[in-house]
Amino acid sequence: MSFLSIIIILFLILESLNVILLYFSPGAHQGNALGVFKAYEKSKCDPEVHRLVRYLVNWVAGTKLIFIALLIVILIMGSEIMKVYAILALVISIYVFYWRLYPAIKRMDQDGEITPKGYSRTLGIMIGIFLSIFCIALIV
Repeated sequence: MSFLSIIIILFLILESLNVILLYFSPGAHQGNALGVFKAYEKSKCDPEVHRLVRYLVNWVAGTKLIFIALLIVILIMGSEIMKVYAILALVISIYVFYWRLYPAIKRMDQDGEITPKGYSRTLGIMIGIFLSIFCIALIV
């Protein structure tokens, strides 16, 4: 089994666990579920807002599921060059986190809207490690 395949499998496992949490336990505090956001609990006080939040959570989970399914097909049917392109696509798509999501979560963290404090930094480091591993896999 190639190094690229191993990296893809590890990513698939982590993303699958995140999808399971988002679908079945969105309020959890582990695995990047919504429990870390104080606003998630507050949204339950307003049914209209909470329905929107649940819709968006399921949208994110569904999008992740599409990525998972495509990566499984690439893992099973794809050549090594296809896996290289898949990793490159992951790098580009995950890098968007630093462009759009990281500034937002960092601000929420600074404003005390996330528990535990400093979660945005932990998440930023974790995403950075993913990107680094993917880049190393491309080089190797």
